[in-house]
Amino acid sequence: MKVREDMLALKGHACRKGSDGIDRACAAISALTCNLINSLNDLTGDRIRADTGSGRTVIEWERLSDRGKLLLDSWFLGLTDINREYNCITFL
Repeated sequence: MKVREDMLALKGHACRKGSDGIDRACAAISALTCNLINSLNDLTGDRIRADTGSGRTVIEWERLSDRGKLLLDSWFLGLTDINREYNCITFL
């Protein structure tokens, strides 16, 4: 995962499938990231560009409002908790 002043990019899958075949870490990261995109679009006036596909997401912006920055911080805290449990994210 790469986070910069004007964008974030996620690439790959968590690959932490449980004995039942479900990758909870990947599902949780995907849910938080989809929620971030929707929240930035619906709860702020920020203009973002989101490009998503299987195993990859790029979100770009020119400037985030204070609300947008708070949402991004919240997303990052969620990812940090997931990583603490599953050790599945490489932060660049």
